[in-house]
Amino acid sequence: MTPNPGGRRIRTVLFSRGSWAETSRITEILRTETVGGVILLIAATAALIWANSPWAPSYFALRDLEIGGEPFGLHLNLTVGAWAADGLLAIFFFVVGLELKREFVAGDLRDPGRAALPIAAAVGGMVVPALIFVAVNIRTGDGALRGWAIPTATDIAFAVAVLAVISTHLPSALRTFLLTLAVVDDLLAITVIAVFYTDDINLGALALTFVPLALFVLCVQRGVQAWWLLIPLALATWALLHESGVHATVAGVLLGFAVPVRRHATRRGREGESVRGGGGLGMAEHFEHLIRPVSAGIAIPVFAFLAAGVSIGGLSGFTRALGDPIALGIVLGLVVGKPVGILLTTAVVASVTRARLDASLRWVDVLGMSMLAGIGFTVSLLIGDLAYGLGSNRDELVKVGVLSGSVLAAVLAASVLLSRNVAYRRIHAAETVDTDDDGVPDIYETRPD
Repeated sequence: MTPNPGGRRIRTVLFSRGSWAETSRITEILRTETVGGVILLIAATAALIWANSPWAPSYFALRDLEIGGEPFGLHLNLTVGAWAADGLLAIFFFVVGLELKREFVAGDLRDPGRAALPIAAAVGGMVVPALIFVAVNIRTGDGALRGWAIPTATDIAFAVAVLAVISTHLPSALRTFLLTLAVVDDLLAITVIAVFYTDDINLGALALTFVPLALFVLCVQRGVQAWWLLIPLALATWALLHESGVHATVAGVLLGFAVPVRRHATRRGREGESVRGGGGLGMAEHFEHLIRPVSAGIAIPVFAFLAAGVSIGGLSGFTRALGDPIALGIVLGLVVGKPVGILLTTAVVASVTRARLDASLRWVDVLGMSMLAGIGFTVSLLIGDLAYGLGSNRDELVKVGVLSGSVLAAVLAASVLLSRNVAYRRIHAAETVDTDDDGVPDIYETRPD
């Protein structure tokens, strides 16, 4: 509740429409993620088909093929699957770092009031699935509880691919909430990876990590964009963090956080000329434009292809795997825990702040979005690998649980959202009317009283 100049108190609105600049930026991001999500689905399907075909041994031989070496004493002789998990996903988390910093420095979420809901919802959507997994596996033993974080992540690329397939005209406020929720979710996931899935620390390598990282920070803060300088520094940061025992994807977030969001008054151009302030993109947004297509179109699908392949062993093998407490805990965490956690947290925030939903939305819309957040896939597979080990006896259970839970969450979310598609089309039409043809929909323009 906030007072207005006339003395009346105005109720806070949940899922209110953001600014046009933020809405158009998020629309562009989701368009890229949609393409990447479709490629991801194709890659995962191809992996499943190959892993259950007569040529399955060649798939697992490719995944487990060891390449690399030990340059400068660094242990970089990794399997192809490990290179995808540790290396390619670092690119994905670099984009996450850029997006997070952009949101909280220059986006609509720099306002603590607007940031509170997606942050709280992300936390709720992490805690409840974890509790469900622990409850199901409390008596399983043999280290089963190490997988508690598997059902806590949201795969934004998979989620927006589902939205594209069902052709729902999701209102801009819900699109913003979904993207922000997923980004905060990813930050929480990388924090969990760094804190709970790091066993032995090489303090010497960890200390050395800060040398190239500090040089990278110095360069980007001074406006340097020379790829021949920044990429070697980023690779050195990644390699040393990998050597330290901290999961190397953390390097991606650290490097993303280092990039400034605001434009410099003066920066060095590509050929060394001075480029003065004015229009144009800030460095974080510039890097995001360059790297997000690589992340969505290459890094994540390749990881999915190498991580999703599981030999199910027919319907009987699938049923047997799905009945295991680990797989069951993952499915229940994604399908039940995610929507319950997000929906309950949102309801609590509404109650505490005495806020109301935007007039165009209903609580069923929040339920649909919460179900969509149950699509875990990419980060869930990564955490499963860290919890039990790629190729371990429980690797099959993790993949069956993650794939089944994500697909079931997608189907349920699609059913709920499609039931509201007529209303969404009406909202979409109102949000796109531009009577003066100035490129900004009328609903986002400020009119004088």
